[in-house]
Amino acid sequence: MRWQAVIAAVVALAFLATLAAAQAPQAPEAEVPAVAMLADLVVLRPFGLAALVLGTATFIAALPFSVPTKSVKQAARKLVVEPAAYTFARPLGQVDALRSPTP
Repeated sequence: MRWQAVIAAVVALAFLATLAAAQAPQAPEAEVPAVAMLADLVVLRPFGLAALVLGTATFIAALPFSVPTKSVKQAARKLVVEPAAYTFARPLGQVDALRSPTP
């Protein structure tokens, strides 16, 4: 019963993350080649979905270790939210749309 609540919370967190990313202001879109869109749709999105499923499972397995160290938010962001945003919120064909700028 407890695991069902944890799974429901993780799914809700992933859903909220994609909603927040979808509502974020977007920069003007540049023209993306059709080949990049096709490669994104056929190759990168399925890998992103697999990363999301694997990250969610890893997040759930890591909860007993991350709760005592108070790193649940950081683990959720890296293992669930970022793969969800990469898979569902990123514009089709724009691979570097969610990369953070390097200092």
